[in-house]
Amino acid sequence: MTTKRHYDDACASAHALELLGERWALLIVRELMLGGRRFSDLRAELPGISANVLGQRLEELEARRVVQRRRLPPPANVQVYELTPWGHDAEPILQALARWAVRSPHRPAGLPISGVGLLLSFRTMLDLKQARGAEAVVGFRFGKAGYLARIDRAGCEVMRGEAEQGQCAFNGAPDAVAMAVYGGVLLTELETTGSLTVTGNRGLARRFTTWFPLPQPPLS
Repeated sequence: MTTKRHYDDACASAHALELLGERWALLIVRELMLGGRRFSDLRAELPGISANVLGQRLEELEARRVVQRRRLPPPANVQVYELTPWGHDAEPILQALARWAVRSPHRPAGLPISGVGLLLSFRTMLDLKQARGAEAVVGFRFGKAGYLARIDRAGCEVMRGEAEQGQCAFNGAPDAVAMAVYGGVLLTELETTGSLTVTGNRGLARRFTTWFPLPQPPLS
């Protein structure tokens, strides 16, 4: 196996950069954390990447045993990309990077976020003290894609599923949900503008948006 980046350094962190340090590689891994995706799905969730670069990165990640291809059986009969078990083991790396980088005073505001990126952020940023031992199942509908987040004393588990199975459900763009959770925008305001629809237990939905406080930037 060859890699584009060589650091000539025996440290495993240097090798990690050789495996996942190319532009877009980590974001592709992020998008596959909740299951296999078609090439077109990945392009839709990563609008800044070209088809050529996406194909190249997937080929590299497959050669490095991080990603594998699989053809779904009929009637779907389409090829999807999914993480290998070893590739899935990279989730704590993504979480640690996110917890560190979210404190950056230079982090740009107002950028879009994918549905999977938002849901994984809930796994990363959940404050168990803030949730106060809550046990809840919350649904999310992002276009045709449905997801469930299960919160309990152990943390937050996210998975694909029917959003309507949640005790409450958010239906809208991931950016709108992020505005409610991380931007402090009231759910009623987002509903008034048509950006978001909330169904089910509205009290739970409001409480849910308070369980993910962002840490303060480092002191200068």
